[in-house]
Amino acid sequence: MAVDNSLEIAKKDDDSYDDDGRLKRTGTIWTCNAHIITGVIGSGVLSLAWSTAQLGWVAGPISLLCFAMVTYVSAALLSDCYRSPDPVTGTRNHTYMDAVKVNLGRKQTWLCGFLQYLSMYGTGIAYVITTSISMRAIYRSNCYHYKGHEAPCDHGDAFYMLLFGASQVVFSQIPNFHDMEWLSIVAAIMSFSYSSIGFALGFAKVIENGTIQGSYGGIPQATVAKKVWKVCQALGDIAFAYPYSTILLEIQDTLRSPPAENKTMKKASMSAVFITTFFYLCCGCFGYAAFGNQTPGNLLTGFGFYEPFWLIDFANVCIIVHLVGGYQVYSQPVFAFMEGWLAEKYPNSGFINKSYNLKIPLLPSLNLSPLRLCTRTFYVATTTGIAMTFPYFNQVLGVLGSLTFWPLTIYFPVQMYFVQLKIEAWTRKWVILQTFSIVCLIISTIALIGSLEGIVSAKLE
Repeated sequence: MAVDNSLEIAKKDDDSYDDDGRLKRTGTIWTCNAHIITGVIGSGVLSLAWSTAQLGWVAGPISLLCFAMVTYVSAALLSDCYRSPDPVTGTRNHTYMDAVKVNLGRKQTWLCGFLQYLSMYGTGIAYVITTSISMRAIYRSNCYHYKGHEAPCDHGDAFYMLLFGASQVVFSQIPNFHDMEWLSIVAAIMSFSYSSIGFALGFAKVIENGTIQGSYGGIPQATVAKKVWKVCQALGDIAFAYPYSTILLEIQDTLRSPPAENKTMKKASMSAVFITTFFYLCCGCFGYAAFGNQTPGNLLTGFGFYEPFWLIDFANVCIIVHLVGGYQVYSQPVFAFMEGWLAEKYPNSGFINKSYNLKIPLLPSLNLSPLRLCTRTFYVATTTGIAMTFPYFNQVLGVLGSLTFWPLTIYFPVQMYFVQLKIEAWTRKWVILQTFSIVCLIISTIALIGSLEGIVSAKLE
């Protein structure tokens, strides 16, 4: 015990360690922005033109702005829960589940953990689907360019899903979030690139058409019921595109202090949500303005655009590179949970606790662990397998977004905020936040029903 105490004291006195005994955090507002944008501007942005088309010129942009405001409010509430009981000087909560456990108790922690990891796992599935669609789009773009727009250029997704899965087995050996700053920065650059291309192509198409297509009510459907289902699914897609609450505290745990981590996170969230909303409005609105009732489900792969084919190819390459990083941003917390639980359960197991340095010529040495190799490969294999079974882009995004939007983005942050700031029931702030929570619950439920109907209909077709 004396040795352990002396080591702990040495760590506290050492400038290379933070106040919790972990290696000193080096994250800044810039790396924080990169992580957030990598996590947020993902496959969801590509479906927003379709979502806007379902909602129309009034409800579409308003929905995008409303979800943006909800996302920022949620992020601001949650960032104050990184430390407890005081948001600036309290004890660190390294993960979302840690914060829920400290503020809301063990029972709600289990529910939160299940939903959080289900959300991250589902996002991994969505990224496999989206990446395979972009890989296939590159093949089809070149095929249409050289053989004509009527050529039979269809090609299955399974091969591309397996290819993406194989690459993720390799990238999944990155030990943890703190070693991923470079990957997130590259991924963020890619997201800006393809979002800008989508916006530019949509804008150019509007200029070419000489008119703004679309209507106030969106794409008409054969029956009122079908219109309702499509609107619900569109709301689910938007709900998937915005929130990053499941990874917010993990990102905040990479930030150095001073300044206080919650202040840095709020500033980063404000700028990241502003940037993403700008791109979302540009892609969603100009995509709908360009194609009207013919707006594709995926703006850059649905082949509303055929030329310039090289620019379509480049945009899809950017999507692929970005989603390689995005997959890791959402998977690393799951890996950390699985491996931490196993290490605690079997502390003396060499298989679980040993790691080996693999030296590769001309490259940095790679730290390999038998546990990481097995668990992470299995994880990647299952997300790839499920994506191959249900390869429905818009419907899958809608289900994932609506299923976890309310509990993870609204309910838990609001309830933890009540506990953290000791807000009593029926005070003005309590009533406002509870009303906010109930409204979001109703929207999430409607979106989930519509998205599930979409998956069932697609599977039966």
